[in-house]
Amino acid sequence: MAPRVFGVAPNRAFPYLWAMDVHLNNPEIKAKIDRWVAETGRRPDELVEDAMAGYFEELAQTRETLNSRYDDLKSGRVKPIPGDVVIARLREKSAARRSQPGSSRDTGSSRDK
Repeated sequence: MAPRVFGVAPNRAFPYLWAMDVHLNNPEIKAKIDRWVAETGRRPDELVEDAMAGYFEELAQTRETLNSRYDDLKSGRVKPIPGDVVIARLREKSAARRSQPGSSRDTGSSRDK
């Protein structure tokens, strides 16, 4: 006997499993979608579905990373770095990048001549 194939739930119980209307209130987002539709030839629903899939995948990865880092801190595998030390390190890195040739803040760059 062949296995029975069925959805997660009956269509009446969860109609959003099959289709969903999305209403965008932000005209900038609408314009971006319209631009992508024109450039790619894909339908708006395909673009939105791909964007949402990518968003949720990235969100899951971020959450996994944060949970892992929290577990590392809680277990003592890693030690927290005090905020003032972090800020000092970031300022050092920023200053080093600004002093590199070609940097937008490098007074000797070709842009300033």
